[in-house]
Amino acid sequence: MRTTTHASARAAAGGGPAASRPAAVVRLAAADVFSALDTSRRGLTPEQAAERLAEYGENRLPRPRRRPVRRELLAQFRDLFAVVLLVASAITFLAYGLQEPREAGTLQLAVAILAVVVLNAGIGFAQEYSAERTAQALAAMVPQACRVLRGGERLDAPARELVPGDVVLLEAGDAVSADCRVVEAHELAVDNAPLTGESQAAGRTAEAVAAGPALEARNCVFMGTDVVAGSGRAVVFATGASTEFGRIYRLAAAAPRQRTPLQRQVAVMARRVAGAALATGALMFAVRLPAGESVLPSFVFALGVMVALVPEGLPATLSVSLAIGVRRMARRQALVKQLLAVEALGSTTVVCTDKTGTLTQAEMTVTRVWAAGSTHEVTGVGYAPRGEVGDAAPVRELLRVAGLCCDARLVPPSGPGERWRVLGDTTEGALLVVAAKAGLDMEAEAAAAPRVTVFPFDSRRKLMTTVHRIATGHQACVKGAPAELLARCTHAERDGRREPVTERDRAAVVAAGDGLASQGLRVLAVARREVDGPRPTRQEAESGLVLLGLVGMLDPPRPEVTEAVAACRRAGIRIVMVTGDHPLTGEAVARRVGIVRGPDPVVVTGAGLDTMGGEQLDALLAEPSELLLCRVSPEHKMRVVEAFQRRGEVVAVTGDGANDAPALKHADIGVAMGAGGTDVAREAAAMVLLDDSFASIAAAVRLGRAVYQNIRKFLVYLFSHNIGELVPILAATFAGFPLVPISAVQILAIDLGSDVLPALALGAEPPEPDVMDRPPRSRRERLFSAAVMGRVLFLGGIQAVCVTAVFFWHVLASGIPFDDFTKDTPVYREAITMVQAGIVLSQFFNALAVRTDRQSIRTAGLFSNPALLAAGGFGLALMVAVSYLPPLQAVFGTAPLDAEDWAVLAALGTLPLLADEIRKASLRRRDARREGAPP
Repeated sequence: MRTTTHASARAAAGGGPAASRPAAVVRLAAADVFSALDTSRRGLTPEQAAERLAEYGENRLPRPRRRPVRRELLAQFRDLFAVVLLVASAITFLAYGLQEPREAGTLQLAVAILAVVVLNAGIGFAQEYSAERTAQALAAMVPQACRVLRGGERLDAPARELVPGDVVLLEAGDAVSADCRVVEAHELAVDNAPLTGESQAAGRTAEAVAAGPALEARNCVFMGTDVVAGSGRAVVFATGASTEFGRIYRLAAAAPRQRTPLQRQVAVMARRVAGAALATGALMFAVRLPAGESVLPSFVFALGVMVALVPEGLPATLSVSLAIGVRRMARRQALVKQLLAVEALGSTTVVCTDKTGTLTQAEMTVTRVWAAGSTHEVTGVGYAPRGEVGDAAPVRELLRVAGLCCDARLVPPSGPGERWRVLGDTTEGALLVVAAKAGLDMEAEAAAAPRVTVFPFDSRRKLMTTVHRIATGHQACVKGAPAELLARCTHAERDGRREPVTERDRAAVVAAGDGLASQGLRVLAVARREVDGPRPTRQEAESGLVLLGLVGMLDPPRPEVTEAVAACRRAGIRIVMVTGDHPLTGEAVARRVGIVRGPDPVVVTGAGLDTMGGEQLDALLAEPSELLLCRVSPEHKMRVVEAFQRRGEVVAVTGDGANDAPALKHADIGVAMGAGGTDVAREAAAMVLLDDSFASIAAAVRLGRAVYQNIRKFLVYLFSHNIGELVPILAATFAGFPLVPISAVQILAIDLGSDVLPALALGAEPPEPDVMDRPPRSRRERLFSAAVMGRVLFLGGIQAVCVTAVFFWHVLASGIPFDDFTKDTPVYREAITMVQAGIVLSQFFNALAVRTDRQSIRTAGLFSNPALLAAGGFGLALMVAVSYLPPLQAVFGTAPLDAEDWAVLAALGTLPLLADEIRKASLRRRDARREGAPP
């Protein structure tokens, strides 16, 4: 017998088929639950509890496997640019070891390349490393202690020691420690919002219910939720990872981080650039060998060519530029945890947003009171009793009766920064708040009319009744669903007079209730009557009632959301509401904030999604209609996100509950609420809104789009000078010059010393004024588009021609034959110094050119980005030091330049800016002709 029943407990706790976990107990009568889980009303004995603890393990979620810090750091060296440079450094070290005699320049090159890789890895690691604590946050939400019966004794036990079969005691304010089957319920209600997303109290019953979705079982309570009203007892049937909370944990842990569009495009670019660098280096090696050059010098030369093509400063520049975007977003109350999420948000095409706590404030608020044919508006939102009831006198009695018929209580702020909150049912909290707004002191009213009897709310009657002692006897206060309460009313109160209810009156009440409901309000009716004595029967207390009126309440939208939604619409971003709430409530909120504007939005429930195949879902999402997804589970959210991603959309998902965590992690960018959200959501998301404001999303999108534009600017800036470095080398090779016009060490000095800071300054350019009036860029749009490549070739080509001409002009003017040049020839040292200085000077003006695509530098403002001018000035100062300081001359093989040399270089350096200004003017004239406006 014991083996059989213990097997039942194992199946119910998660050891058996998944479908049998809650289903095994929800259909049983309360008395049969004990035997099914091999326990008793007195709970498990200490010996039984210890035995099951050994079998099932502790009631905690498993700790995630986290990648060690050293592996996180080593991952930085797997970047393709890093791999290419590491190989180049290793080969250079090898070449140095094989050289006879050994040249210090080869060793310097090897060390410099290695230093570049280490520097980039350090910057990337510092910027990117953030621990993923989603699973730890889930574990933190599990309560640390609970009340349990062991051998008939009430104990405070650690929550981690709960096992299947334990009998736990529940009271208002408790956090639920495990998945349990309720066996006693006294006005018991729980808040399932962390699991379902619905912000309303859900009544619990001890009676058997039909099998169905686990979270809809009204006789079960689940780990991670809270008891908001009443009390009860329940028997544990699942613990740890076998709970519904554990199921969400597994979904969140299993969901991989999605690569952002920028990651994918940078990877493609890195492969192409690395391939081009290797191919060009191999070609140079093949060209120099037949010319009589020995193998090692040819190899070192080929490595120099390869280094010239690899943008060594790009990884560091990209990471720090994204970090600048992070800081800007933080100032707009958007905390970005992953750098690449900055750009991903800017490319977002679809936002799947939760309703409760994201679009709304997660605080029920009475907005209208109806009595005697008149509607009274209520101002103020949330639980703070600030606001007023329009013409409050006629409805003050209605609100007094409603307030007396409540178990909840308002809790004022306990300190600075705290908010008013409700202990108990949020609907009742809203009634207490509106009573205070009408000038009622409900504590005084409750003291003047003490409660003597209560008939709790249940789902069949849909009513709650309390009986109070008053000066003239006893009074029953009743609130509940309008239809059920109206059927029990025989009279209505008008202007302080009690009058019989006619059919016309009933029709008016029904019409008023329907009108409030059509506005998305939750409607309650309120009535009272005098009763004989303190202990009337429920039938007596709830019949012959006097109707006082109706109360309409809602979870109000955040005031700034409407404008934010409109901004996202202008930016071409589709907004889809994905909520666990009722379709009517979801549609009402969506209309209020502007997500739905048409007459017939498409509303699909979770049950409807279950009936759809992949092709049907794809077809649904492909329609340009306004779409609401209601009553959905975490699995539904993930499925929708994946379907959008299959269509090539860049998906952002917002949410605040634990139920949102899997979708937040799986999305291209997950956006969690910081103030009102759960730790689970915040840790799973890539971005956290510190003020919980949907408006911060629109601001972040604007900044994200600016980040992408700025990335393109500094890519043009960085790659254009690579052409200026490569072309002189190629020209010297084919001209038969025995040495390189610019050494690999000089190239590294330009890439990291002179170019990184201006590139960062370009990454800090503010958003252009019309950035939110443009549609999102296509996910298929390349970072290196034809336009970008054309501009790189245009600016880089001018730069390359200038520095190549300067080099050969200086060499040929000396009259020294090519074969007589050595690395120590003064003319050669001066010539390579002029090439390096020419590139640095032209890059200074190049940076000014790439700030805008079409706008003239005069319009943009020459001094509007002082950081760029300062960074360019630093690069020029570094170049002067390389030219004139003997220690640096020894490292780079340079020589001092005279004033005439600098004048020539400065004149040639301005050519990229002047040429680009001519190009921009031409484009403006073309655009003006198309639009019929002056340029």
